[in-house]
Amino acid sequence: MRKPADIVGRDRQWRVLERFLVEGGRDGPLRLGLVSGRRRTGKTQLLSAVCDEQGGLFITSVQDEGDLAARRRFASAIARHAGLGDAVRGEPESWERLLRAAMETAARVAPEGRPPLVVIDEFPYLLANAPQLPSLIQHLYDGSQQGRGPTGRLILCGSALSVMHDLLSGTKPLRGRAMLDMRLNALDFREAAQLWDIHDPATAFRVHACVGGIPGYRPLMTTTPAAADGFDGWVMDNLLAVDVSVFTRTEVDYLLREDPRITARSLYYDILSAVAQGAHTPAKIGAAIGRDGNSVRHPIGVLRSAGYLHSAHDLLRQRKPTISVCDPIIRFDRLITAPYLGRLELGRTEPVWRAAAPTFRSDILGPHFEELSRDWVHRFAPDELDRPTGFGEVGFGSVRDNAGRAKHDIDVIAIDGRRVRLIGEAKATLPRRGLPDLERLDGIRALLAREGYDTAETIVALFSMTGFTPDLVRTAASRDNTELVDLERLYGQG
Repeated sequence: MRKPADIVGRDRQWRVLERFLVEGGRDGPLRLGLVSGRRRTGKTQLLSAVCDEQGGLFITSVQDEGDLAARRRFASAIARHAGLGDAVRGEPESWERLLRAAMETAARVAPEGRPPLVVIDEFPYLLANAPQLPSLIQHLYDGSQQGRGPTGRLILCGSALSVMHDLLSGTKPLRGRAMLDMRLNALDFREAAQLWDIHDPATAFRVHACVGGIPGYRPLMTTTPAAADGFDGWVMDNLLAVDVSVFTRTEVDYLLREDPRITARSLYYDILSAVAQGAHTPAKIGAAIGRDGNSVRHPIGVLRSAGYLHSAHDLLRQRKPTISVCDPIIRFDRLITAPYLGRLELGRTEPVWRAAAPTFRSDILGPHFEELSRDWVHRFAPDELDRPTGFGEVGFGSVRDNAGRAKHDIDVIAIDGRRVRLIGEAKATLPRRGLPDLERLDGIRALLAREGYDTAETIVALFSMTGFTPDLVRTAASRDNTELVDLERLYGQG
């Protein structure tokens, strides 16, 4: 099964889907799979390509559609796949009969030697009016295991993460029956640059800081900023233009609507704004929006499970988790679009973007550069630094200097038990990194050794968006344990 050239990345997921389809043989019992992921991650593109390769039946569900209309749409998809056209005479069959008909039709028209495949896209939309569907699929699945039902593969796909994950939880009908549970995340930052066809690392980094690695945004943009001088215009023409579909306020509203648990959206907007502005614990988030810390724990949990907030611990001190916004377009909306919404609605995008420039540099580019530096250590450094077994757990940390009565924050740290594999400083500021930055990291390494950590083979890494001073470059070249990582190297070009 060959992955189409227009699908960037997703090599591992394609191989997993291929195994899911091939293993068990063509005539074995029914196998069930789930594919989930936030809006625009490319689920439909990936699964429709699999259906094209395998001759499978791809069924699209529609939001806010009544049960009768949904059954008619489902029946029409089956009829088209069977070569009978779109017409469905009279009232469509029950869901139980439709599910069985879908699997049986897929089996009849499947190419020789390939297992029957049915994909139901946006399955949560059907559940809104047909909550019995998981039980009906369970009945179909169990019958197939006993030789009394259809064979083949059935994949359920959806963007409402809470609904999709709930399908396999607790005592739900499909618990223990799915052999595939794939969550499609964003592309990594190098894949995102390939998606956008951007070869300039500085521009690729800025675009990724705005929209992340979400494939669905690429075809919606009016332009692609191939170089740095086109970035400002790209932001103003797309992310800050109220009349286009990727206007960030519109997009974030769609994202929140995907989760049926999010009803009072104003509260969730307030929480996202507070976190984006630096409130990183429930108590601080509650204080920022005028609520008790305990009252925001549930909505924080909802946003975390939906993939919009992320919690991470200090790897050295294991303190309370630090909460951050992990979806770049939500962060951009809360920090740049929301404060200037009234002016943007008047079309004043250029003065808004000028006014927001300091916020973009300090609150978006700075944290995002730290995130990508940690991601580089986790994802690419094992191969590029010849450490094939990896660096252990990668994150951030802090260490106290009791003698100097100071606390030192570590932007990037990789630790394996008591062995510190790497410490790094990541800065997106305009000045280049110099020898004082290296001396600071050497001091932190010595502090960690005094705290009982094994630092004998610790790599000291400096990450910079604007490069390094000549004396630092010379010093690093003379040391075996020092790595300098600029944007070119971060993006695999140096």
